[in-house]
Amino acid sequence: MVRNMLRSLIENEKGELRKLEKMADKVFSYAEQMEALSDEELKAKTVEFKKRHMDGESLDDLLFEAFAVVREAARRVLGLYPYKVQVMGGIVLHNGDVPEMRTGEGKTLTATMPVYLNALSGKGVHVVTVNEYLSTRDATEMGELYSWLGLSVGINLAAKSPFEKREAYNCDITYSTNAEIGFDYLRDNMVVRAEEMVQRPLNYALVDEVDSILIDEARTPLIVSGPQGSETNQLYFLADKLVKSLDQDDYIIDVPSKTIGLADSGIDKAEKFFKLDNLYDIENVAITHFLDNALRANYIMTYDVDYLVNDEQEVMIIDPFTGRTMEGRRYSDGLHQAIEAKEGVPVQNESKTSASITYQNLFRMYKKLSGMTGTGKTEEEEFREIYNIRIVPIPTNRPIARIDHEDLLYPSLEYKFNAVVADVKARYEKGQPVLVGTVAVETSDYLSQRLVAAGIPHEVLNAKNHYREAQIIMNAGQRGAVTIATNMAGRGTDIKLGPGVRELGGLCVIGTERHESRRIDNQLRGRSGRQGDPGESQFYLSLEDDLMKRFGSERIKAFMDRMNLTEEESVIKSGMLTRQVEAAQKRVEGNNYDSRKQVLQYDDVMREQREIIYSQRYDVITADRDLAPEIKSMIKRTIERQVAAHHQSEHEEAIEGILKFAQMNLVDEYSIHIEDLENLSEEEIVEELYNRSMEVYQSQVDKLKDAERIQEFQKVLILRVVDNKWTDHIDSMDQLRNAVSLRGYAQNNPIVEYQSEAFTMFNDMIGAIEFDVTRLMMKAQIHDNIERERAAQEAHTTAVKNIIPNQPAHVAEVAFEGVHRNDPCPCQSGKKFKNCHGRK
Repeated sequence: MVRNMLRSLIENEKGELRKLEKMADKVFSYAEQMEALSDEELKAKTVEFKKRHMDGESLDDLLFEAFAVVREAARRVLGLYPYKVQVMGGIVLHNGDVPEMRTGEGKTLTATMPVYLNALSGKGVHVVTVNEYLSTRDATEMGELYSWLGLSVGINLAAKSPFEKREAYNCDITYSTNAEIGFDYLRDNMVVRAEEMVQRPLNYALVDEVDSILIDEARTPLIVSGPQGSETNQLYFLADKLVKSLDQDDYIIDVPSKTIGLADSGIDKAEKFFKLDNLYDIENVAITHFLDNALRANYIMTYDVDYLVNDEQEVMIIDPFTGRTMEGRRYSDGLHQAIEAKEGVPVQNESKTSASITYQNLFRMYKKLSGMTGTGKTEEEEFREIYNIRIVPIPTNRPIARIDHEDLLYPSLEYKFNAVVADVKARYEKGQPVLVGTVAVETSDYLSQRLVAAGIPHEVLNAKNHYREAQIIMNAGQRGAVTIATNMAGRGTDIKLGPGVRELGGLCVIGTERHESRRIDNQLRGRSGRQGDPGESQFYLSLEDDLMKRFGSERIKAFMDRMNLTEEESVIKSGMLTRQVEAAQKRVEGNNYDSRKQVLQYDDVMREQREIIYSQRYDVITADRDLAPEIKSMIKRTIERQVAAHHQSEHEEAIEGILKFAQMNLVDEYSIHIEDLENLSEEEIVEELYNRSMEVYQSQVDKLKDAERIQEFQKVLILRVVDNKWTDHIDSMDQLRNAVSLRGYAQNNPIVEYQSEAFTMFNDMIGAIEFDVTRLMMKAQIHDNIERERAAQEAHTTAVKNIIPNQPAHVAEVAFEGVHRNDPCPCQSGKKFKNCHGRK
């Protein structure tokens, strides 16, 4: 049965390739026709295609001619003529799938055809890269072709102003990093004016190194946050001071899961240091949080592996997949501050999340999504399940001539690096260029010192000197060149061989460690043997490598010790070892997939809520009409909610509660009395309060004098309340997620629990938004010189100041004793008590 499944899978792939070949042949059939056109005639094809598309022809109808136009234009402008396999890859990209093309097969040129075709619609194409260096490089090189064909090209960089970003997004083709597109999306949904938004609706994204962006980075959501306050900063330094004084027996580290906790002796020291009777008492939760982060910062997070400190004394995260520093990113939940305390640099204030989104949900918003990679097949299931994208392997233009040697395993790091240095020296002396790949900045610096001691001149490319990347890569394939690089050199870099290098065996890639992802190793290998060039690859491993330590190196080490082997004899080289390492990598990849899937399941709940809030927010900021109907509806629903909630009590108590609500939030306290309500039914009370509210509403609006000011105030009011409540809601959802994770121990499904409570919390938030809009509309001191940005803050503070003095003396202090969990909170927030002042 398994054999039949495999056979059908292979036959399907063959059938897909035959279909693609026929389509590529049809593109080639236009070659002579396009070649016969003058430059001006070829350029005019763009205008012709746009008109035909507007007149009803689909992009699929235009594909063959459009691809042929790009091929001919590339030959004239760039001196490059796409091969058949590149045309096949371009068709897969246009179909919204991923062509798996080996490194060196010219993916950048392949992308020009679908990018041009989809840009003809005028709705925008985003070419997404992993870093700004590649964005700028590709936009400059390929932009020459697009401009020649009459299309506009923009580059979206983090340093650009909103005006410059808007210009870039309005171009036919926009080059950007994935992070910047995500942050621009979040920021666009936080602005107070429509003209401040920079993005158009998301149309078509073509993602370069798609597995890096949609798989590797999918575990880390994008977060926009604001500062919280500096009161807790001293606690980070105190916790760090204690943790640094601990002995190795005072804490316990679990290497496979990378977790750490205090042992009994460590707990005793912490209690003595902080003068506590019981560290794990409920009152000391905050201190244990600081201690946990200090332990992780000092004994789990490693300098030059996980992070580094730059010249501005800032802790910068190092991307484990690319080796680059991650600008603008910070570890969450206080870990970043703990690392700052560890390194003795200024501790930045903790922040509160204002907006967040995962890459999965960001890219699923595009109408069409495709991408390119040389190593996507290992994650085929995840692409299909999460993004509804197929992986289509494309054959190489020329057979691969690279020799991939079996892995070499050594008993220790020292033995391993001795062998690496000896290998590099031998190859350097014969003139063969060598690229040495390391997993961490720390390793690249250590190896550099070893090569200096051995008298081998070399270049180092890591997060510390990324600004010299282009120059270092340009020289890496020259005779006698030795380059040490982190994973930065693994993606998007084209190392061209210098004169005489082919005869020496081409570029040799040496890996000093296996990465936890097979794709990263394959990317490094793929720097050598491009387009049929000769090359070699060799991985050196040791029993002390992280991956080996996490997955059963003890048995191999015990075998080596029993055999009493010398350094020269102790190297193991076999296909079985390589397979064992790959099996370990598969287990890690499986764990990472589960982690990403869980992140997405939680964010899917937030996605639905985020789309509702962002959509309604957009309707407000783009409205060019009176928003009175919306505000009046909010007032009516707030009154209905409050009256219904109070009517759960005894009649007399209910009427008293409703009266207090009306006095504090709707009308002047002296204009309404208990006699006005006590003989009315629930429906009549709602009607009475609503009518009185409308009189107050009209008097408030009359102060603003003209329609423009009224509209501006209405927008200020709604946006201010929505943004405040949404930010609080995101924070509450984070806390909920942490809380439900423990419910698995009680045999409850945390995701189901999260979904259920999130639904209730969202409804409570909507109620709270409408309550605050009502209260502020009724009680705010209204000025006739409204400016949206300033008044957004003013409307809130003046209203609150106005409410407090107007409270009747007998309700100035709110009593919470005896209130049940599901009762309305006595503070009149509109929330249930358990979700407001009753929250533990």
